[in-house]
Amino acid sequence: MSRRLDGGSSELSHVDESGAVKMVDVGAKPAQRRRAVARALVRMAPATAARLRALPKGDALTTAQIAGIMAAKRTSELIPLCHPLPLSHVAVDVQLHEDGVQIVASVETTAQTGVEMEALTAASVAALAVYDMAKAVDKQMSFSVELVEKVKE
Repeated sequence: MSRRLDGGSSELSHVDESGAVKMVDVGAKPAQRRRAVARALVRMAPATAARLRALPKGDALTTAQIAGIMAAKRTSELIPLCHPLPLSHVAVDVQLHEDGVQIVASVETTAQTGVEMEALTAASVAALAVYDMAKAVDKQMSFSVELVEKVKE
């Protein structure tokens, strides 16, 4: 398989030569400590953020945090070709800002494959939880999710 200069591959990892989907075989890879961090930004009207801020301390944000943690642990059930991984740590930090919510999900494991899908899933589901709680008052909300760190020791 050819490799790009940015470390990526020019081939899709979950598709074989005939075009059929496959789960990547990581059996020959050594278990290594791995960490990934993903960030989601939920953009909303300042009035919506103010309403979230006025709720009893942490109710909406704690719900989103727990949703993200639960999602990280279930990623292989949600994304068909992901390997189930023994997660050693999941942290989801949810911060309310003037015009939205920032979510940072950090996931760690010692395994044969990375945890970027778990971090992205955690951040995504936490953002969806915020969206669900505020959708009745803000029809213009949107969110984005990105991988910000992937480390293999």
